[in-house]
Amino acid sequence: MKPRRPFIVGIGGTTRAGSSTERVLRQSMDMLADEGADTRIFAGLDLCFPPYSGPGTRDEKATDFLAALRACDGLIMATPSYHGSISGMLKNAIDYTEDMRADQRVYFDGLPVGCICCAGGWQAASHTLGAMRSIVHSLRGWPTPIGVVVNTSQIVFDEDGKLIDQAIQAQLKLMAGQVLAFTHAFLQPRD
Repeated sequence: MKPRRPFIVGIGGTTRAGSSTERVLRQSMDMLADEGADTRIFAGLDLCFPPYSGPGTRDEKATDFLAALRACDGLIMATPSYHGSISGMLKNAIDYTEDMRADQRVYFDGLPVGCICCAGGWQAASHTLGAMRSIVHSLRGWPTPIGVVVNTSQIVFDEDGKLIDQAIQAQLKLMAGQVLAFTHAFLQPRD
């Protein structure tokens, strides 16, 4: 019997299509797809849900997002650093995982989660990476040993928006590989 392909969800970006955060998220998800994973990205406007306000009805976007999280075998989360922490848009999306508190797999229990932070400097990005790791731990996920920090005050993209920084590319590849390796180690058949 051939093992099934892992399903990895990517979450992040800003409301600005093609933001630095979205570009590095998409690159890491492309790396996963090249290695045989099925992927789904929720970026930018895909994450513009109503403010989370506890139990209740969900709009179509939030319902689709939660269904993907419930089905996934791993995650990659990417955020810009806003004042030393994650963006409000990402935080609101993560708040919706409270709907998963009574699931058989609670929140991100046992899922590998790669974390990416983009900022106009090292300090804010490093603080944000720490915040993301704390959030993943709180949701019972397993942050990958490597997290990726992108300092956008340096030249990391070319004029067409392509990532040209070889060190960041190598880090993204390592992080994606860690997500995939952990996923394969614990991949369970789907019902």
